[in-house]
Amino acid sequence: MRYVSTRGGGKPQAFTEILLEGLAPDGGLYLPEEFPSFPDVAPLRSMNYRELAFAILSKFADDIPSADLKRLIDATYTKKIFGSEDVTPVKKLEDGVYLLGLSEGPSLAFKDIALQLLGNLFEYALGKRGQRINILGATSGDTGSSAEYALRGKENLQVFMLSPHGRMSAFQAAQMYSLQDANVHNIAIRGVFDDCQDIVKSISGDAAFKAKHRIGAVNSINWARIAAQAVYYFKAYFAVTRGDDEVISFSVPSGNFGNVYAGHVARSMGLPVKRLIVATNENDVLDEFFRTGRYRVREAAEVKATSSPSMDISKSSNFERYAYDLVGGDAEALRRLWGKLEREGSIDLSGTVYYRQVAETGFVSGSSTHADRLATIRRIWKDHGVMIDPHTADGVKVGLEHRELGVPLVCMETAQPAKFAETIREALGRDPGRPAGFENLEKLPQRVEVMDADAGRVKAYIAERAQP
Repeated sequence: MRYVSTRGGGKPQAFTEILLEGLAPDGGLYLPEEFPSFPDVAPLRSMNYRELAFAILSKFADDIPSADLKRLIDATYTKKIFGSEDVTPVKKLEDGVYLLGLSEGPSLAFKDIALQLLGNLFEYALGKRGQRINILGATSGDTGSSAEYALRGKENLQVFMLSPHGRMSAFQAAQMYSLQDANVHNIAIRGVFDDCQDIVKSISGDAAFKAKHRIGAVNSINWARIAAQAVYYFKAYFAVTRGDDEVISFSVPSGNFGNVYAGHVARSMGLPVKRLIVATNENDVLDEFFRTGRYRVREAAEVKATSSPSMDISKSSNFERYAYDLVGGDAEALRRLWGKLEREGSIDLSGTVYYRQVAETGFVSGSSTHADRLATIRRIWKDHGVMIDPHTADGVKVGLEHRELGVPLVCMETAQPAKFAETIREALGRDPGRPAGFENLEKLPQRVEVMDADAGRVKAYIAERAQP
């Protein structure tokens, strides 16, 4: 399996060569030359999570010896780390509607599923090469804690995580900032998530700085995360269907477009997915695109601070991968589109052959407001005795709007309610329970550096502390 940049630069590379890279040198994102496929998914149905992960990931990481990859997967997806052998349990809410549990990992968010494996892959690859690396990432709330919990104390790497100052829940901020591991560095940027992401891309695009300080990425621009997330789409399918000719739909809360793009990958590999339902909050850039064909990036001042803060994003990095698929893998066409997007802040594909491809990929969308979130949290609690976080509520609300008779609907859980106590309290008049070990999280000492949105200042901070 070889990987290429969405923008066509450089030569195709193997999985372990792009694992530590993040952005491609030409500013594009890596993805496979073609998606591997399962013409028949039936043999996968009887597999447990670890077996399923190996069957899928071995197609993407075929330059890692099978025994080594199996060992890394088996060490990642354990009851000790994820609370059960099931790893991603499915809960039935009502006939035809299910909730896929993705928040049982160490940081209580769905991103643990991929990042726990990514941490082990990083350590393996660095050990084989005798190298060190400095991981640079940006978070709107959950990626940061999931990445830091996966990478804390790991040999041969430092973590530099940018987050928007004052834009996360108190729990999310404390999860990151209370870590005392010497290899973890938190940087709070005065701005919004898009400012953090822009800084990461700017630094990753500086070839000399990136090479000198061995900068790697942990955001969903890293292909390994997408591949790892595709596994639980297969897992959910087998959990809610009986026959391999049945179709299924997924509703996915979306900000940076990585989670739902993993569903697109699973569908492209042969999983019988009818619809991929993109659920946004008031920052509805993706919903606007899927409804109208216009993709318009918002200015920082337009990005609203909402009660589902991890989705307060207007520049969805993984959307570039999807656009590459829409243009049929034509890197030149993608470069023209992204050049226009960078110059003008928007692209309009309505009326083009590219936009007509959207229906064929199964994507539909909708948005949710604060009032919608509260109402959905109350409804699911009242009707099913299940407490969901505000991002999951966005997904449930939009998913039910697009529900089709006879097609099972799986709503993706994103995080545990404990991370968003203020909104849960407003909706239900009670605090969510806290898992053991998180009781006094916000009272712990915190380590964080607050900075302006200045890539040069962040570079200087990294240069002072980076692994040689």
